[in-house]
Amino acid sequence: MKVLISGSSGMVGSALVSALTRSGHQIVRLVRGDAGPTEAAVSWDPIAGRLDPASLAGVEAVVNLNGSNIGEGRWTERRKRELRSSRLEPTELLVGTIARLDPPPSVLINASAVGYYGDRGEEVLDESSGPGRGFLAELTRDWEAAATAAGGHARVALLRLGMVVGSGGALGRMLPAFRLGLGGPIGSGRQWWPWIGIDDVVGAVTRVLTDSSLSGPLNLVAPHEVRCREFTSILGRVLARPAVLPLPALAARLALGEMADAVLLASARVRPSALLDAGFDFTHPLLEAALRAAL
Repeated sequence: MKVLISGSSGMVGSALVSALTRSGHQIVRLVRGDAGPTEAAVSWDPIAGRLDPASLAGVEAVVNLNGSNIGEGRWTERRKRELRSSRLEPTELLVGTIARLDPPPSVLINASAVGYYGDRGEEVLDESSGPGRGFLAELTRDWEAAATAAGGHARVALLRLGMVVGSGGALGRMLPAFRLGLGGPIGSGRQWWPWIGIDDVVGAVTRVLTDSSLSGPLNLVAPHEVRCREFTSILGRVLARPAVLPLPALAARLALGEMADAVLLASARVRPSALLDAGFDFTHPLLEAALRAAL
């Protein structure tokens, strides 16, 4: 397939480009600024609303991975506006452009997040569960709504990603402390931390590209659920370092503000029901194997 990918320079995007290219797909990257003369890329400017529909001729699938990193910096009002605009404006531009293509791509795969569910304690959550409360849940809900607007032209899949266990991202930010033996559970440690290995993210996207039965929200999380304290304990074991120094909830809130409650201290016991029902075979269903593969 000819696949257009936005956000291709991030951890997930880079892994996806590499895997899809090896599988024989033709990849076209959306880039800001001018594309190189030999580069399979299309230039766009989501803020200015600039994307030439003619440059997308023949595109059969679109994968939208745009969005500033949720975990970087405190959530000031300015930062919240940046997080929203970095998701909604590119998505709205892509959806509007798809509507002008003849023929349109067969599928739009849009990144989302388990933050959609908010802090739900011990409640078991699947794709039929409603949205939670708070900034992150509302942002994710609005992001998904923007993508769903393409439904009249293409099949739309909404990837609700858990913490991606790969070479960067949230795990990369945790590693320095854990490698020094300074890591440990955050807050009570009882909160559920949904996660997924990078190989399974790539595998799921690859499956969704061609499986017309997969649409709507899809929880991209591993089937083996872990609490924060189990996650940190396993990470310490993989690194052969102690992981017993807790970070009190108050300290996390003082350091990170609202983001601490929404990302680190929130509990979301999310199940990948749609993928399991479709017979998706996880490469790394267990956290320790995923961490060893990533590290």
